[in-house]
Amino acid sequence: MHSPGQKKSIAGTLLNLVGSRPKSAGAAPPPGGGADGDVVQPAAGEGALENHLGGDEARNYRKYEYETVAPHVGRSMLEVGSGLGHFSEQFAGRLDYLVVSDNDPYCVGELRKRYDGSEDVEVIDLALPADIAIRRKVDTVVMMNVLEHIKDDVQALRDLAAVTEPGGRIVIWVPGYMQLYGDFDRKVGHVTRYTPKTLEASVRAAGLVPEVLKPINFLGGIAWWFAVRRGGAGYPDPKLVKIYDRTVVPLTRTIERVVKPPFGQTVFCVARVPR
Repeated sequence: MHSPGQKKSIAGTLLNLVGSRPKSAGAAPPPGGGADGDVVQPAAGEGALENHLGGDEARNYRKYEYETVAPHVGRSMLEVGSGLGHFSEQFAGRLDYLVVSDNDPYCVGELRKRYDGSEDVEVIDLALPADIAIRRKVDTVVMMNVLEHIKDDVQALRDLAAVTEPGGRIVIWVPGYMQLYGDFDRKVGHVTRYTPKTLEASVRAAGLVPEVLKPINFLGGIAWWFAVRRGGAGYPDPKLVKIYDRTVVPLTRTIERVVKPPFGQTVFCVARVPR
C-alpha cells in the first residue's frame, strides 16, 4: 500500500507526463460550452492544441492509431478532420482513392500543398453536418477525434453514410468518458466525451450497425484523469507529450493485447453501413 506521500508523487509524475497547469484553471463548464470567454481552437493547425496529440511529438501514439484503424480500411477512404495530414499519409500506397478534409482554412491549405499533383487524392473543405460532394463513394470513412466536436452527431453520421458504399465502414475514434472532461476539452470545442453506450446510441440512431465498440488507451485515461481532473492541466505540453509517447503508449499497447480495459481515454467504434 502506498503512503499519502507516495500517492502524491505518483499523481504528480502522471501530471508532469501528460500536461501543463494553466496560469488560472477553473472547473470545466458543461459539455458544449458556449459561455462567454470560451476559447475554441481549430481542431488542428499551427499552434493548435489538439495538434500536439497527433503531431510530431506523438509518433508512437500515431502508430497506435494507425494499427488500430488500418485493419478496417478498404481501398478507398474519406478522412474527416484530416488536420495537417499526419494520419492519412500513413495510408500512402495502399489506397486507390483518398479524400482528405477539414474545415480549418489553414489545414485545408496545407492539405492541398501536401497532395498537390496526386490524382488519386481529393481535398475538400468539410464541416459536418453537410451534404458531401466527392467524386465517388468510398468503402471507408475514418473520423479521428472529430465526432465529439459536432452537436448533431447523428445527422453527421447519416451524411457520411450517404457517401459510403453499402456494406462499407465508418471508423470512429473519440475521447472517452465525461469524468475526463476538462479545460482542454472546452478550449478545443468538444461537445462531449463518449462512452461505448452513448456512442452506440448515436451510431444506431444514424442507421448504422456497430461491429466493434470498445474503450481503449486505459493507462492514458488514468493519466489524463490525474492531469485534467485532479491536476488542473489545461493543455498538453508538447515536450511532455513526447515523453509520454515514448513511455506510456508502448506499455498501454502491450497490456491491451492481452487485457480488455474497462474504460479508457478513447472509445473506438467500427460501424457498418447496411447493404
